[in-house]
Amino acid sequence: MDTEITTPDTPTTGSTRWFNGCAIAVLVLAVLVVAGAWALAEFEKGLDGYGQLEQAGASGSVADPLGPGSTARYEDGLRVTVSPARREADGTYSLTVTYENDTDEEQHLGGESFEGSVSGIGSAPLVVRPGTSLDDYGTDYSLSWLNREKSAATLMPPLAEDDKRTVPVRIKPTRAGIPVTVEVDPPNAGYRETAYFQLKLS
Repeated sequence: MDTEITTPDTPTTGSTRWFNGCAIAVLVLAVLVVAGAWALAEFEKGLDGYGQLEQAGASGSVADPLGPGSTARYEDGLRVTVSPARREADGTYSLTVTYENDTDEEQHLGGESFEGSVSGIGSAPLVVRPGTSLDDYGTDYSLSWLNREKSAATLMPPLAEDDKRTVPVRIKPTRAGIPVTVEVDPPNAGYRETAYFQLKLS
């Protein structure tokens, strides 16, 4: 008498192994694609020195300036926000320019010269001038930068990595309602685009 007990065949684990192997392969492939895309994006950024503006909406260029309260975002992690202009009781206007350093190094926002760090009429790391971004510097209205020395003194010290700084600006226009352009051109060893902001002194 045959006393050997036969058990029903258990389902083969081959199909399970095949499915698990495919899932792992797909996951590894997805990770490689994402890593490759990131590496390519970083390589492209490195070619232009990480100084390009990158943002949705207005580009921040001279022909497509940012509005009040907007932030210029650079590829290397530097962020610059210009507040709306606030009218004071004496007819002057106050605004702020805030720098956030999310780069991996210290930033020298004002450049090398205290006198050349801010300007109302020419090229500088921070320019506040009358007119639209596309206007020449000569317009039929003007403004006075009342706290220019304080703005320069705030801008000049190096800004440490992961630090933030707000530069106060106080101006007096020849009349209310004129457009004002703020140009932000933080110095960079390689290349950095100038960010343009368009404000209205209402």
